[in-house]
Parts: sequence; structure tokens; C-alpha cells
Amino acid sequence: MSDVIKLLPDSVANQIAAGEVIQRPASVIKELVENAIDAQASHIQIILKDAGRTLIQIIDDGVGMSETDARLAFERHSTSKIRSADDLFTLHTMGFRGEALASIAAISQVELRTRRQDSQLGTKLVINASQCESQEPDMCPVGSNFMIKNIFFNVPARRKFLKSNQVELSNIVKEFEKLALANNNVEFTLMHNGNVMYKLMKGTFRQRIAALMGNNMDQQLLPVNIDTSLVKVQGYVGKPENARKRNALQFMFVNERFMRHPYFHKAVMSAYEQLIPEGEQPNYFLRFSVDPQSIDVNIHPTKTEIKFEDEMPIWQILAAGVKEVLGRFSEVPAIDFDTEDAPAIPAFNGHVEVHTPHIGVDPSYNPFKQQSSSRESAQRQGQHAPDRETLSNWDELFANFERKKREGLEQETAMQDEKAPIEKGAQDAILPMGILQSVYLQLKGRFILSPAKSGLMVIDQHRAHVRILFDRYINRMHTGNMSSQTILFPEVLHLSAAQGVVIEELLPEMEKMGFALSPLGGNDWAVNAIPAGLDGVDASAMVQQIIDSMDNGGMPVKKRILEHLALTVARSAAIPVGRMLMQEEMDILVADLLRLPEPNYTPDGKTIINVIPMEQITKLF
Repeated sequence: MSDVIKLLPDSVANQIAAGEVIQRPASVIKELVENAIDAQASHIQIILKDAGRTLIQIIDDGVGMSETDARLAFERHSTSKIRSADDLFTLHTMGFRGEALASIAAISQVELRTRRQDSQLGTKLVINASQCESQEPDMCPVGSNFMIKNIFFNVPARRKFLKSNQVELSNIVKEFEKLALANNNVEFTLMHNGNVMYKLMKGTFRQRIAALMGNNMDQQLLPVNIDTSLVKVQGYVGKPENARKRNALQFMFVNERFMRHPYFHKAVMSAYEQLIPEGEQPNYFLRFSVDPQSIDVNIHPTKTEIKFEDEMPIWQILAAGVKEVLGRFSEVPAIDFDTEDAPAIPAFNGHVEVHTPHIGVDPSYNPFKQQSSSRESAQRQGQHAPDRETLSNWDELFANFERKKREGLEQETAMQDEKAPIEKGAQDAILPMGILQSVYLQLKGRFILSPAKSGLMVIDQHRAHVRILFDRYINRMHTGNMSSQTILFPEVLHLSAAQGVVIEELLPEMEKMGFALSPLGGNDWAVNAIPAGLDGVDASAMVQQIIDSMDNGGMPVKKRILEHLALTVARSAAIPVGRMLMQEEMDILVADLLRLPEPNYTPDGKTIINVIPMEQITKLF
């Protein structure tokens, strides 16, 4: 039998590594910017075309490379960061694996110009899909200039999985924020299609946060400064009132390297217990400084998962430190009483002597004594005495109201039998059962209970309203009847650059929904109008929720964006969990729900109506 194990060619091995290291254009930027930081660059410029699909150019003023180093840098497992396995536990650099440049060269067209400080000429290197096409001397400034063209041009399957330009640009901006926050002593410039998105100067950590996240963020931060022999933690946490339900700004760095650490995240969250509502997340920007020998960064190719040797003690230190910061912020000031002209309080000498002030009493005073004559009193009582004729009129009015309500309910039942197709198995259980259906009970401000033919019908009021509003918006959009209501005082949205990219992508579809937004410069937007019928809804919070849902869930295909928008708006405007409803409101809600073609489930497949069978209720007794 012949041998079956073969050594893979370098080109194939590099493409396999590229699948781990290079997942999208943002991965290329991360690897090249980290290399520039390791090269002691003080200014890094990032130039993009078509969200990195066509061009990613990274220019730095670092130490540069010699002619030999430039060629060798694109070989797999070639690195200047480590020499032996022991060096993995004393890392002071971002990169060390020696796979990034080889992986980038395997799936793109690369052009590199670089020169060292002590060289008169630099070198120009051109690589196409791991094949070196040319290398020649070149006049270029000190540092390195990488041009990555047509990413995944030779891997069509991978290129097909790239999202739209707006989504890829949003991912790039998120990666850029991590790199810029970790290196506030480096100047950064980010350009896309000729437009400058960021131009960050050197400054303090707090200044860099404000430059990236907006100046209003500066007013929301509380400083954290923990210094122990085991770990040093510096940075900022957000005030409890600025916690967010979605898309909270949460960044952790260890030795200037971004990390994801769910265990330390729980430590921060434990400090916010009883301070923020359930389901909300605080903002935080924390930088850990530890001995490199006490952490292991060689766990995943992206180097964002870090293993700590002393996780438990650091958890306790972090939780206690953040709790102390929040305690100082929440400290109640002492009450300063005005003691001017105040009576003297006798000193406490083992017992308290109570001095009761003298109050004069007139024993002849009777507050219930009638001051008016009996005739006047009778006239006064006659004015407020109930009239039998009036009572009979009210009884008649109430009887008419009940009769009309009963007739309307019977008519609604008949319409429901004809028009509202409900799942065959649940039809008998869900359809109203005469006049008893007009009586609804609300449970815990969330569920509506009503008798049904086969048992007890339970309706989730929030999901029911989501279904009603969603179908209403979809019908209006299909018929072209979607109208807007103008906001008297437009609300201002302060967005990050990544969120600004998402809102630009959504703007045409949001206008079809009835929204009207206008840019104010930078990443600020004004909400001028919202869909009609959304009275009492926080417009800015609703738009923010739309952005977050698109950002976290990924931008859907074009034909589904309107449905996604309609669902998000319906969730924002629906009756919230915990709101108590009047009997008439429950009548309308249930009637509107049962009139829909699909009343049993929300648009995303969650159950709205459930029926507890009579047999199951009987078993309870």
C-alpha cells in the first residue's frame, strides 16, 4: 500500500492559516497596525477603498525593514518577536506567531515599500498570492507602506461571504477603536474613499476615549486606579445612570492588548448590582498591567483570549475596586441644617429630658357646632341629595352601554369566524365563548387571561401588540399609506463612527417607514419625524434600538431590511411588560389580535397565545 500522508505546499498551508487569522478586511488592519506599533511607529495612517475590498493601505513611520527582512517577513513562521518557546511567556509585543503577513499574502495582492533609518534606499516588494513577483530598490521614507489589494481575489468562496461595504466598514471601525484606545500615545488617521473618518492626536487615555466616543462620554466616566503587587488597573467606568440595554461600550486591555474576558466582566457587573436595572450593561474602559509571565496569550490566533495565572485574586481586586469607585460617586452628602434662630437643644447627659411646650385649650370650642340655621342646612343638604330620576337615567345609560358592548362583541365573533383563519388545532380553544369573552383579567402586568371553550386562554400582551403593530406597518408600506408625524423639537442622536455607517445604510428604508433624519455634522443626527401613531415613544431611543439590532444581528439582505425595521419599531412601540391595562384596552387588543391572519406567533416565531386545557386545570384540584 502506498503512502497517503503528503506534505502540503506552502501556498495551501498559507491559505489554511489565512482562514484562521484573516476573516475579513478588519483582520488585515488589526495585524498590520499591530506590526506598526511593534515597529515603534508614532503615526499610523489607514487608507481604505470600498471598505477594504479594493485597497487597504497602512503607512507608518516605524523602524522599517532591510531588503532581506522585507522578503523574509512574508515566509510562514518568520518573526522578529521571539527566538524560543520560553519567549512566549515574556512577550512585550503584539505579534509573535509569524503567520499574519504570510496569510495576508496568500489571499491578496501585496505591495510593500520600506526603508530603515540607516539606509539611503529602501526596497519595493510585490507579492501575488504568495508568489514573489519582484523586489527592487526604491526611494521611500523611513518606515513601512503596505498596500493590500483585492482581498480574497483568489478565493471566490471566501469573498462571497463578505458582507456589504457598510457592514465591513463598521467592523473596521470597531477594530480601529480597540487599537486606538490601547495606544493613545500614537497618532492615527483613518480615511475611507478619500474622506477622513478619524484623525486622532496623541493624548491621555481619557482624551482618546472622548475623541473616539464623543465629548459627551467624558461627562459619564468615573476614574479607576487600582495599584497592587499582583495587578494594576487603570481606566474608567460609566456612571450607573448611563448604562445601556444594548451596545454598551466595554473595553478591557492587558499590557496594551485588547482582550475578551467574561470572568472579569462579571466582576465589573457584580459591582453594579442594585445600581442598574436588570438587562442593562455599564460602559467601562479598563487597562490591566500584569507581569507578562503571569498570562498566556498563545491560545487563539486572534490573541484576544487571555489566560491569567491569578484569575481569582484579580477578580476580587477588580470587583472591590470598581465597587469602591461607585460608592464614592454615590456617597450622600451630609445635610447642613440652618441653625440660625433655632431653639437650643439640651445636651445629652445619660438621659433625655423632654420639655413639652404649653398649648392653650378652649374647652367651650366645638368645631362641629352648626353655624347656620336649620333651614339653611336643609337647603344645603337638598342641593347634594341624589335625585331618583337622575339615578334611573344613569342605570338606563349603563344598560345601553352593556347592550351595545354585547352586540359589538357578538358581531366581532361572527367576523372572526368568517375572516380570521386560525390554526385548525387551536381554533376551538381560541375562539371567544360568548359574553364571557368580554371579561379579561391581567396577570402581573404581562398576561391577559380569558375563558375559552377548552380551557383558559393566556395571551402575552407585549407580543400581541408587537404582532399587531408589525402587520399594520407592513400593510401600510405595501399600500403606500405610511405617514409621518413631525417632532416639534427634533431629538439629537450622538453616534459613534460605526453607528454612523449603519444609519447611512438604513436611511432610504427608514424614510419609507416614516422616519425623517438629517445629519448635523460629524456623527450627530437629528430625528425630525417618526412613523405616525407612535405617541409617547422615545424617538431617539427607538432609532438607537434600530441601529443596535442591525449592528448586533448583522445587516439583513436588502429585501428583508424593511421587515426588520418594522419588527424593531413594533418592539419599541409595543405595550411594555408590566403596564396595567383597563378592560376596554384589553378588549381592543384581543379583538385586533384575533383579526390578524397569524395571531398565534410573533414575526420572529415566539408564541403569543397559549391555552391551558380544562383537563390540566382539573388535575390541579
